[in-house]
Amino acid sequence: MNKECASALLKQAQAQKQPLLTGLFEILSINSERGEAEAGAPYGPGPRKALEETMKLAESLGFSTETVLDQVGIAKYEPEGTEGKPYIGVVGHLDVVCAEGEWTTPPYEPAIRDNRIYARGALDNKGPVLSCLYALKAVRDSGMKLNRPVWIIFGTSEETGMEDIPAYLTVKEPPVAGFTPDCKYPVVYAERGRSVYELTFAAAAWCEAHPDEASLKLDIRDPEFGILQLRNRKQNGNTVTFAASYPPATDAECILAILEESLPEGAGTALVSDWKPVFFKKDGPLCASLQWAYETVTGLDGTPVTTTGGTYAKRMPNIVPFGPSFPGQKGIAHLPDEWMDVDDLMKNLEIYTLAIADLATREL
Repeated sequence: MNKECASALLKQAQAQKQPLLTGLFEILSINSERGEAEAGAPYGPGPRKALEETMKLAESLGFSTETVLDQVGIAKYEPEGTEGKPYIGVVGHLDVVCAEGEWTTPPYEPAIRDNRIYARGALDNKGPVLSCLYALKAVRDSGMKLNRPVWIIFGTSEETGMEDIPAYLTVKEPPVAGFTPDCKYPVVYAERGRSVYELTFAAAAWCEAHPDEASLKLDIRDPEFGILQLRNRKQNGNTVTFAASYPPATDAECILAILEESLPEGAGTALVSDWKPVFFKKDGPLCASLQWAYETVTGLDGTPVTTTGGTYAKRMPNIVPFGPSFPGQKGIAHLPDEWMDVDDLMKNLEIYTLAIADLATREL
């Protein structure tokens, strides 16, 4: 994309500031914590209301919408000539973690203090995914010719198991390429795998003798990802459960085999779940497009990176994590007084505008 085209797109993005803040505050005002399932609301009335209101917001911006199995919403931009073609997908979520702890202002009464938006979901993930919706509006308003449709996809159970995306994929094809705005910058080309294990035996003495990865012979290293990490160990009577955040240098079955060697005779072992690593070529067209968008807006080094976290990229094929947190920003999303800086929100909007436009026009 040439500089003139990028500049025109950024002007359209900058014009979305006030509309984005207005729309975002509407959605932030909804308590979308998971609740008891009911008819038409598999994750409770809160996530369902957030989904309904977001679809209304997208329609007010001129997009067609669709709700899939009461779990996932889609805002679609399908310019003439792109109907039926493989789509670019941007996948975020409207559900939030519980707003526990002490808040300066109520978590579902969004407020701006010192140029920061305070509310549950401001950063994780309503602010970023709505910035993508308004980025798509900026692309549309620019009149730029696209080669592919673009769908902004809104999930409602990312924080509680990501059951929504597998349901979506039972009736919809995955995007040809895209991203999830629910991690960090620069573009993340690879995520670790994450597996959960359950061990059953007389556990107390064993746990004391095997406190870490090295004692279990699981100090597995990868030149790009670092060392395997064990997390969330819990003991309940004679049952021990824990998760392994593992690099591509191993896999869940190999980890299980190593664990079995450390266990006493007769112990029970089970692999409860396994989300495989996500891995893309750092110099492939998807990462190259997102790196270009990031570097163009920020002027920073956008060399693709890895993450130990887990995002929708583990559930939705062909997408990578991309934003919204900038280098040095950690430990904000799930705490009381969750916040997102207004300038950072706008910077995300600009990055996502260029990213969407470039992905929808470049050769993939």
